Amino acid sequence: MLPWSAELAGRLDHDVVDSALLRGNPLGDPHERPLMVYVPPGYDDTPERRYPTIYVLLGYTGHVGVWLNRTPFRQPYPELADAVFATGDTPPAIIVYVDAWTSLGGSQYLDSPATGPYHSYLRDEVVPWVDAHYRTLAHRDHRAITGKSSGGYGAMVTAMLAPDVFGALATHAGDALFDVSARVAFPKVARRLRDMYGGSYDRFLADFRGRLAGTREGDLELLEMYAYSAAYSADEDGTVRLPFDDTGAVVPAA
Repeated sequence: MLPWSAELAGRLDHDVVDSALLRGNPLGDPHERPLMVYVPPGYDDTPERRYPTIYVLLGYTGHVGVWLNRTPFRQPYPELADAVFATGDTPPAIIVYVDAWTSLGGSQYLDSPATGPYHSYLRDEVVPWVDAHYRTLAHRDHRAITGKSSGGYGAMVTAMLAPDVFGALATHAGDALFDVSARVAFPKVARRLRDMYGGSYDRFLADFRGRLAGTREGDLELLEMYAYSAAYSADEDGTVRLPFDDTGAVVPAA
């Protein structure tokens, strides 16, 4: 009963993917990952029918549990998506809510030696798992990917890296133009890291993980910068290369 809950016209399954690729990942994050899969109205009544799929990616700090959060005067995304198909005016589709969260807050949906192979996990494990367990139209021409913020970046980069898997994408406020959007934050983050943690990300991470997250000013900004660096600029041995020095000045790429 609204506003507390809504009956879905379709069905939202809560699945788990046991990822071989994420076993032993550098952060020690779980290799068993939740996956929410929505099937549209009529799915169970027409067992011969197959459906296109839409993969939905979350922004930074998001994991699939966030989709179920209720805020005042608004319904969660899965309920709004269900309403699109409930009237029958929109061609039905299967919607896959992907989890690529890490203990740094996100993976940017990339393969990185500092976080783990999250692009490969999505491309080589999640997509085949969904095609094996649901009646999909298992072809790039019937498979799309979308997301907002870091999820929008993930939609762009996943489709570019795997054009044989995804035939369409939509990005909403996707991370981009990093030289412009991220550069202005470097001095502030560098000063905070210097003044609070002696310039050491190891000290920050140890402190952050030892208390309630977000209880010190700058927690998210420090973590976010490190998480992006871990995704974009880690050495092969997993060393995270920051894009600025202790003054906040940009460090040229090697």
